[in-house]
Amino acid sequence: MKKQIFKSFVELTSHPVSSSMLKQFTTSRISKPLIKPFASFYDIQHHEAEHPIHAYNSLNDFFTRSLQPDSRMADPDPAAVVSPVDGVLSSAGPVNEQQQFIVKDQAYSLTALFGDSTKAQPYENGYFYLFYLSPRHYHHFHYPVSGRLLNRYALGTASYPVNDVGIKYKNDLFSSNYRIISEIESSFGRVAIVKVGALNVNSIRIADSAKDCIKGKDFGHFAFGSTVILFFENKKSLLPINLPFTEVQVGDKIGEWQY
Repeated sequence: MKKQIFKSFVELTSHPVSSSMLKQFTTSRISKPLIKPFASFYDIQHHEAEHPIHAYNSLNDFFTRSLQPDSRMADPDPAAVVSPVDGVLSSAGPVNEQQQFIVKDQAYSLTALFGDSTKAQPYENGYFYLFYLSPRHYHHFHYPVSGRLLNRYALGTASYPVNDVGIKYKNDLFSSNYRIISEIESSFGRVAIVKVGALNVNSIRIADSAKDCIKGKDFGHFAFGSTVILFFENKKSLLPINLPFTEVQVGDKIGEWQY
């Protein structure tokens, strides 16, 4: 029974009514008694949280928690590309000339994901990483590289589950879901950070509108389950160092720029 209750918090369909009810419940003080069992069920390392577990007034407050200072430090090597999230690096590989990338044997359209072929074009023949954040993970996202923010825009409306079931049964999952795309101009080329929501509510929060992007800096969070996809303009300048299905934390090196 407990498993089914907690699964319902993160695996609902895209129906707006059920999603709205979920949001109202998890953001209210009524959900506070569920924080400790939720943390226990998902084996969440709450000792890393910014505040003691009893200080959070709702399940959503705890779910979107910040961490204690210096809990996540970015690899200081200027050539290092780091993980933007705590999560599972569930897929990685090249983007082909047809602007497609492959996740679990399914081809996804970069054009559909970015909204048009012109915006997708810089990442043709590039490289991508896909990170899945489960309920037990810290749900803030950080910059994987340093650079200058070129643009940020939102696409999509409904949001389906981004877990294995969603990937298996929803062919256009990532390009259907609500998502916010941030593009950065780095010293080594353009990098896109695609933050994909998992429910039919605006579950992605951007911290500020700063143009300067600093590797490892926290710039927002998800309110519910989520996925982050990174795209790199030129795969020839990037040496990936982590294989898929690797558990990573913010700041871990996942690649290295080639000078």
